[in-house]
Amino acid sequence: MSITLEEEIFGLAVNPFTKSPEMVRRYTLKNSKGMTVSVIQLGAIIQSVCLPDAYKKVDDVCLGFDDIASYLANKGAYIGGTLGRVANRVANGEYTFNDTKVSVTKNIQDKFQLHGGFIGFDSVIWEVVQKSAEGVIFRHVSPHGHEGYPGKLTCLITYQLDNENRLWVRYEATTDRSTMVNLSSHAYFNLAGHGSGAKGLSEHTVEIASDQIVDTDELQIPTGKLVDVKDTVFDLRLPVLMRDRLMQFENRQIKGYDNCFVVNGGRVQKSVAKVAKIVHPPSCRVLEVWTDQPGMQFYTANNLTSIVGKNCTKYEKHGSFCVETEKFPDAMNHPEFPSISLEPNEKYRHDVLYWFKVEESWKCCCNNDP
Repeated sequence: MSITLEEEIFGLAVNPFTKSPEMVRRYTLKNSKGMTVSVIQLGAIIQSVCLPDAYKKVDDVCLGFDDIASYLANKGAYIGGTLGRVANRVANGEYTFNDTKVSVTKNIQDKFQLHGGFIGFDSVIWEVVQKSAEGVIFRHVSPHGHEGYPGKLTCLITYQLDNENRLWVRYEATTDRSTMVNLSSHAYFNLAGHGSGAKGLSEHTVEIASDQIVDTDELQIPTGKLVDVKDTVFDLRLPVLMRDRLMQFENRQIKGYDNCFVVNGGRVQKSVAKVAKIVHPPSCRVLEVWTDQPGMQFYTANNLTSIVGKNCTKYEKHGSFCVETEKFPDAMNHPEFPSISLEPNEKYRHDVLYWFKVEESWKCCCNNDP
């Protein structure tokens, strides 16, 4: 059986550029194993990921909303959204390139830029340029000067699902003048089900193939240093249980993970490699993250506070996780980091694979509740 595609109207949203209302459509890919992935034009958002567990029970494992109004009302959580032009933080909302100072918008406390500014890629209505069983391709043209960034940037995002329960995402971009690009996705997952909350997340084990994290200050702005994870709460090189590990953050300023882990040796790879494995033993669901990027922001929803999501479900602190593959935060201000600059004769490309599996083994299917 091949992949199928369904298209439907999701709602109406105001285009932030034209100020006119536009219809937002949802595209749902379905494979032969009963897995479905839904994406919408607003923010090129991953709205839903449904798949069976070891006992054939189907759950939606991706946080999201049933309507446009909820996405707009909870914009600050970036739930499911595409992050750009530059994901993560830009210190002081500025950088210098070729001896020229560039000032970008500061949407956080007038101190720094986060996830592209006031109207990031999560807030725009993406054009659909292809819709077929081969996948859905979104396009957005970001005008020169938007949120302070130079150059007209043309971006493509491709979503593909296969019969191995692999969700492939490819980001591409070209520009007409020197600029900065670092795209990512802020999809929130919980393999126990999107509404299972903190109890569900606590049952997960997490493994990240990383020897170092990007060191940050009290505003989570990179200092320029990379810090070894050995003998710290950030050592996830072997699987750890979230219940145990999150308890160790109680006396820390940031109550959970919100860190860029150095993966793939801190370099862009020619092809994707496995950088993380998250397992929910009671359901036997597994998510492997494969990417060609040098960094992955791992976030445990430390700042979510009682948001009402799909099916009137309450989303809460430590009730989900994000795995945001990217280049390092604030890279334009740290020449020692992998570069995020893009020239007119270059093409930005970023591949990530979310591989959902069911591991029916004694390791996974034994219920680990005490």
